[in-house]
Amino acid sequence: MIGPEESGESAIRVGVAVPAAGSGLRMGGTRKAFMELDGEPLLMRALRPFLNDHRVVTVVVSLAPEDADEVPGWITTLDDRVTLVKGGATRTESVRNAVRVLPTDLDIIAIHDAARPLVTSATVRECIDVANTGICAVAGCQVIDTMKFVDEEFQVVETPDRNLLWHAHTPQVFPADLLRRAYESGKVGTDDAALLEPLGVRVQMVDDGGMNIKVTQPEDMVIARAILRLQSADV
Repeated sequence: MIGPEESGESAIRVGVAVPAAGSGLRMGGTRKAFMELDGEPLLMRALRPFLNDHRVVTVVVSLAPEDADEVPGWITTLDDRVTLVKGGATRTESVRNAVRVLPTDLDIIAIHDAARPLVTSATVRECIDVANTGICAVAGCQVIDTMKFVDEEFQVVETPDRNLLWHAHTPQVFPADLLRRAYESGKVGTDDAALLEPLGVRVQMVDDGGMNIKVTQPEDMVIARAILRLQSADV
């Protein structure tokens, strides 16, 4: 059997930018990255699948300025590959700050939200594999509900074909040169792929099974605990 070193896979250098500077207003002002899910901070759970991938050589976490000045001890001892920077006022600024300090010799850059603690190693691996072919990869799941376009007064104006609609999650993984070009443009988007789509590059959805939820509101922690226990039961 050919191992990673012989196949050339080990030559892939992946950097990860993790925005974790959110104010947590919808969580009552609690910093989501440091909230604990079954005894572990969300940020730690979000980082682990990346740190377990041998192709990941560096991870930069963007923290709120007040958090960056008083860092929890577990972050500094988690892994030598982890570096901290101060985030910005928006998610885009926080990602940009992290990308700017990533090494320039990376082949691939992955972006992952600290508030998605249930991402699996399989999803991380598949997204990196796709990006390694030159295609941008976005983890997500297909829409199952009927969706509606509405106007400013919430009147329904159209029902799009749900078979063509997906929820976009993270990780979102890109050839490094393409992502840097996108962030140098100065544009702002609700996710990273939105900054690359105008460049005409190919973006591929990667099915993450739908359990890779984002913790945004208090009730999301209840759902996250239920999913975590389900995943543990399957091990």
